[in-house]
Amino acid sequence: MSLDAYPKVSDWITVEDSQFLVHTGKVDIGQRISTALLRIVQEELALPLSFVDIAPVRTGTAPDEGITSGSNSIEQSGRAVASAAATLRKHLMDAAVAQHGGMLADWSLLDGYIQRGGTNLRIALTEIARDLPPDLRVDPSLPRHIGSSAPTAAMRGIAEMVEGRFTFLHDLDLPGMWHARRVSPPHARAKLREIEQTAIERVTAKRLRIVRDGSFLAVAGPREWDVVKAATTLGLACSWDVGDGFPETDVFAQLVPENAQRFPVIKGTPQKAPVPDPVPAPDLSARFERPYQMHGALAPSAALAEWTGDRLILKSHSQGIYPLRQAIADSLDLPLEQIEITHVPGSGCYGHNGADDAAYEAALIAVALPDTPILLKWTREDEHAWEPYAPAMAVQVDATLSDGRITTLSAEAFSDTHRGRPRPGPNRAGPAKLLANRFHEYAMDPYVAPPNMGTHGGMHRNLDPIYDFPETRLVKNLVQGLPHRTSAMRCLGAVANIFALESLMDEAADSAGVEPITFRRRQLSDTRAIAVLDELERRLPSPGEGVGRGIAYAQYKNAMTRVGIAVDLTVTDAAAVVLERVTLVADAGRVIDPDGLTAQLEGGVMQAASWALYEEVTWDRDGITSRDWDSYPVIRFDNVPAFDITLLDAPQSPSVGAGEASPGPTVAAIANAIFHCTGLRLRRMPFTPDALTRAALAT
Repeated sequence: MSLDAYPKVSDWITVEDSQFLVHTGKVDIGQRISTALLRIVQEELALPLSFVDIAPVRTGTAPDEGITSGSNSIEQSGRAVASAAATLRKHLMDAAVAQHGGMLADWSLLDGYIQRGGTNLRIALTEIARDLPPDLRVDPSLPRHIGSSAPTAAMRGIAEMVEGRFTFLHDLDLPGMWHARRVSPPHARAKLREIEQTAIERVTAKRLRIVRDGSFLAVAGPREWDVVKAATTLGLACSWDVGDGFPETDVFAQLVPENAQRFPVIKGTPQKAPVPDPVPAPDLSARFERPYQMHGALAPSAALAEWTGDRLILKSHSQGIYPLRQAIADSLDLPLEQIEITHVPGSGCYGHNGADDAAYEAALIAVALPDTPILLKWTREDEHAWEPYAPAMAVQVDATLSDGRITTLSAEAFSDTHRGRPRPGPNRAGPAKLLANRFHEYAMDPYVAPPNMGTHGGMHRNLDPIYDFPETRLVKNLVQGLPHRTSAMRCLGAVANIFALESLMDEAADSAGVEPITFRRRQLSDTRAIAVLDELERRLPSPGEGVGRGIAYAQYKNAMTRVGIAVDLTVTDAAAVVLERVTLVADAGRVIDPDGLTAQLEGGVMQAASWALYEEVTWDRDGITSRDWDSYPVIRFDNVPAFDITLLDAPQSPSVGAGEASPGPTVAAIANAIFHCTGLRLRRMPFTPDALTRAALAT
């Protein structure tokens, strides 16, 4: 855990310029972790918000907390900061007593000061904190002092973002800075043969620089528009060896046991053991499928790099600046201490999109052009065609029923790896995961991931049902050698697994003639889960004429936020799904930032609705064909439903991760609502008008 590596209070909270500065290794990508951490310290020390701020997340100064992922920020950084603040509070109070007398009970904290009751003695907390030992260790056993007076804080930077004044990474403008663009191959298996000499001469005549290493090609110069035009010119002048073309294949036909490394999953953890025999003669059997999908970041990836001759300074929107630093150091054969990476937000960027690749490419160009800050921006086509995708997945579920309950469940998940982030590992695993290293003259082979054997990791996340089924048979099937580079996208395998399980629960409820919420409640013993479903049922209005309602329930990783959801929708004569209303109840333990939690749940619903209804990566032998917002559509404002979100606060329970809690049940609830509206059970995402029409014609 974070405190094991960083046990001192000063690792997490310092005093600078009459403010408490909070340090974290978790980056803020719109999930409001900065706001939540500030609120934790604000409540513990009874501070005005103006007395506390967040330090930049920078290698060498921020705690190394790995990657901001898995909804772990509150459980890791949040708990560390809370314990540091509680320790700081205790020692501030003790210091006040030691210096000015009285009993501990005589002293209280208010508005950034410590004061002694019945006197006019009032001392700034920052003043006392400066005198505390610099090596003061965090005491995680101390109780929290949860305040109730602190107002809900707005998300940091939200006003500037809304007003267009926020400086994203893409907006940086340094003295002497040059712009850069990559020139991309047609597809991942193409190799650069040659570039027409006349095109090279036209580009260099404009005092622009061409950087080439094997099939890695980029152009840089002081004026951005000149660079954009030059990159286009170079791209048209390139001759590529495309080999046999990009593999055109039915990926779902490859997601079968014969192609897989297979592992039984017990209590959420894969085992190196024989796979149990299938369930004989199941009452319900179905296969659910999710295509390759992308992050769809609002702004394409970017990075800023400068090589000073002995130091590489990078700014990136990567969610893992420490692992990225290791991968880049290994790639460039540089000592770690010569590389500094600072996280700077990118517009609408999250997850393992192209951020790490763009940072490394900017570094390559900066090393070729020393003492010049290089701002590299990917284009929209670059982002759509080259980011690591969420793997295509298939989930086969089989169940037996007895007395209106599921008695046996078999679930088998199939996909490629969800672990493509440039973490270090054997055989130079970090560099092997960076895209540009595939295109150097001395290229590295694409990374082949070993099976993820962690609990609720990768494709088997939420494969283990939260329900009390008497017997389960769960299998992880890793299928490699598929067409696309894949990695982590929000929720990993939980989306497909919950889609399959909660669709099956809906079918089983119909088969048993039981209401969907009642059917789920019957197979739950967790009182907090039942409370979520009870509150969801209480809040549901009548669905109305022609409206289909779908229900789903899940607990992310079986340990984090519990979510019960109902989606009301209609289907038009053109077979388009229109979202009408979402009713959602969540239990995330103690709620630190209610507005932030609500935003996370709403955002998860909208992203999942986009996956469910619109998104699918497409390709042919010439490469990726879904390279813009027309060929890769996402949900628009005209299909945003009304929301009713209820948070069940549990102040005595630990706060748990919520950022990935709502997407899985959302996809399932939409599928279930489509069935109850049309009688069509859709088992492959996305549920487009064409998919509904095909399903209707097949009945």
